[in-house]
Amino acid sequence: MPGYDFPRLAEGKATPYGLDDLSRNAGGVPVGSDHDTAPCAVASIRRWWTDRGRTQYPGAKRLTIVADGGGRNGYRVRLWKAELQRLATDLDLTIQVSHLPPGTSKWNKIEHRLFSVLSRAWRGRPLTRVQTLVQCIASATTTGLTVHAEYDEGPYPTGIVVTDEEFHALHVTPDAFHGEWNYTITP
Repeated sequence: MPGYDFPRLAEGKATPYGLDDLSRNAGGVPVGSDHDTAPCAVASIRRWWTDRGRTQYPGAKRLTIVADGGGRNGYRVRLWKAELQRLATDLDLTIQVSHLPPGTSKWNKIEHRLFSVLSRAWRGRPLTRVQTLVQCIASATTTGLTVHAEYDEGPYPTGIVVTDEEFHALHVTPDAFHGEWNYTITP
């Protein structure tokens, strides 16, 4: 969930990642307690596709992702692109990525559709554990928007380096309009 500050938990940190399926009016928020990394972000997308996306969109050959311009899924993050390449290849999907320009994360639709509702869902509740936060998110209700939340137990170590050789081997094609922010990754 780029640009959103989750409350500090008594037991440590919460690592959320927001997903918004606009055509189904559904949101998803996997929350973990490990590091906030590009593999964590892509694991959330993989989990959504495996659990819901592939059955809701049978025959899909392309996945479109709109992401913030910075952080773990930033347009300059080599590991983000390498993880998306692995996802595209594993799922045999073309992945089209459009990043919001730097400093404009508040234009991200999920920011407006979901986050204020989440803040209300945990108002007055002591958030001492990640699982409590997940339960609060899952209980959030809005007009029409359904929210799925789950705890992500995956380990996401820091310090993974994508070498120049690995980076240049990726199948990333910049789009004609701001190719640094908009690109396509093919299997």
